Amino acid sequence: MADIATRVWNHRWKIDPIVRSLIDTDFYKLLMCQSVFRYKPDTQVTFSLINRTKTIKLAELIDEGELREQLDHIRTLSLSRGESTWLRGNTFYGKRQMFRPDFMEWFENLRLPPYHLEKRDGQYELTFEGSWPEVMMWEIPALAVLMELRGRAVLDQMKRFELQVLYARGMTKLWGKIEQLQQLEGLKVADFGTRRRHSFLWQDWAVQAMVEGLGEAFIGTSNCLIAKNRDLEAIGTNAHELPMVYSALADGDEALAQAPYDVLRDWQDEHDGNLRIILPDTYGTQGFLDRAPDWLPGWTGIRIDSGDPAQAAEIAIAWWKARGEDPREKLVIFSDGLDAGKIVELHTKFAGRVKVSFGWGTMLTNDFKGLSADDALAPFSLVCKAISANGRPTVKLSDNPRKSMGPAEEIARYKRVFGVGEQQEFEVVV
Repeated sequence: MADIATRVWNHRWKIDPIVRSLIDTDFYKLLMCQSVFRYKPDTQVTFSLINRTKTIKLAELIDEGELREQLDHIRTLSLSRGESTWLRGNTFYGKRQMFRPDFMEWFENLRLPPYHLEKRDGQYELTFEGSWPEVMMWEIPALAVLMELRGRAVLDQMKRFELQVLYARGMTKLWGKIEQLQQLEGLKVADFGTRRRHSFLWQDWAVQAMVEGLGEAFIGTSNCLIAKNRDLEAIGTNAHELPMVYSALADGDEALAQAPYDVLRDWQDEHDGNLRIILPDTYGTQGFLDRAPDWLPGWTGIRIDSGDPAQAAEIAIAWWKARGEDPREKLVIFSDGLDAGKIVELHTKFAGRVKVSFGWGTMLTNDFKGLSADDALAPFSLVCKAISANGRPTVKLSDNPRKSMGPAEEIARYKRVFGVGEQQEFEVVV
């Protein structure tokens, strides 16, 4: 196991790469990329960095030259032979050859496309443009680089023993959370913390701690590189990116209303079993389920990623019952802003009523809140989203209006088309 404090102290050479592999990314990115490669390979998209925590001025904390160095390094990466063999030959969700030969041939030759970087009002404007399958692969490594460089800027001001104490406190804090979760019978939890992690080394340590502390209750990690290196299950399905882009490509209101279901029809053609997980909140959970086609209730489960998680789970349970399905046979995956206390609360409330699982993200892999001077290492909300497709703006409504994005006039149109009225606001912590 790496001595993380010593490794951080030794960050003194010209470039210490933050991202060292194209599979240092989330598993659902690869699954979505294969689907996009099959159905929408020529779609032109723009992705952009969005810092929701405006008080953190990233361009004042992170050196532009160092940021460019890290991004340029990522553009040199390609799949290694061992990584390709793992993707081609491993069993994922009980299925061998999850990734088709044509996709793997393309992925083995991929180099990430150029980026555009500017400073404005103390923030970095970082954008990526090009074909959807290529550009989408920038999202996770770009976020990982920004998050870790912000951490390094703080850590570089600390002395060696300060670093040792910091990481000892961080480890103690995380282990205390694991001890809370040890009390839950039938718990199923996975690491979803790649995109806003403190660092790769810390995420890897957190995963090892979960393996030791939770045993079979820890079902895997979304990070493909860690899954490969630690012989763990790679966990993930799909994200808001798919309905956002499909919807932007839709011609007219009728096609727009149908677009989120077109996404899932394409997904159903490619996947079965545990990969058939609905993410219903892109344009409002209740309306999405009310209008859902008859073939959708038979899917494995639902992932809840915004709004009040308990309320969303109750909506899903009522929907399954109304559609003649037994909720006890369905899977609810909670994945929004989780920490140990919320996991305990939700597991206690819903275990036995549905199959419950948790995708634990930022507060697993980046909870240094209260552990540094001025709380300078506290996690914050940074995302990288598709903002346009073939020149048309994308829109996300969410079950939390604070997470909505897109031009105001398009947000108003989407609310009308999808029948979204007044929404309750929730604090966006991470």
